[in-house]
Amino acid sequence: MPREHRAAGEPHPADDRLRETVVGSTLVHHGHYIDVRVDDVVTPDGRPSKRDIVGHPGAVAIVALDGEDRVILVRQFRLAAGRTLLEIPAGTLDRDADGAVEDPDLAARRELEEETGFRAGSWEHLGAFWTAPGFATELMHLYLARDLVPADLGRLGPDEDENLEIEAIPWRDAVALADSGVIADAKSLVGLFRLARLLDADGRLADGAHR
Repeated sequence: MPREHRAAGEPHPADDRLRETVVGSTLVHHGHYIDVRVDDVVTPDGRPSKRDIVGHPGAVAIVALDGEDRVILVRQFRLAAGRTLLEIPAGTLDRDADGAVEDPDLAARRELEEETGFRAGSWEHLGAFWTAPGFATELMHLYLARDLVPADLGRLGPDEDENLEIEAIPWRDAVALADSGVIADAKSLVGLFRLARLLDADGRLADGAHR
């Protein structure tokens, strides 16, 4: 019998019987963006265990499509990966002094402008996904941005510690790079494959057809 599909976040009958109970937590590190903690949990069958958790405020990622059907990508060095990666624009949600987390819709607009120098006239929220639910609380919101225009007046620039190079690649070529493994960043894979599914489904950009 095929498994029933449920909306993201909708309760599943297995939720309660699989749920772990947190009985204690120790903060190991408090950083600029993330916290690292060790949670003491009790498993559903009553066994004690520990979970290493990276607390993260969440993030946004943007598939930006220009008027020539090109995807705007950023190339930057990622120390954790030990290499330069080609990615869709993205960024972490800001926190204010009271700990409130930035609205993802506003963050997406800010990150697109900061990283690429573009603003978008059309925005579509494509959903959200957990980037590494085995150990991190990061929930990433994915957006499609179109009708791009240069943010010449009062442009927001990248953070001081960010060194980025911008590349505009035809969307079909970008998807091919994801298929071949040249693009190996998880959020970019999700974004580009989601884009390919959307555009192939409605035919707006298929073989340069009508939009």
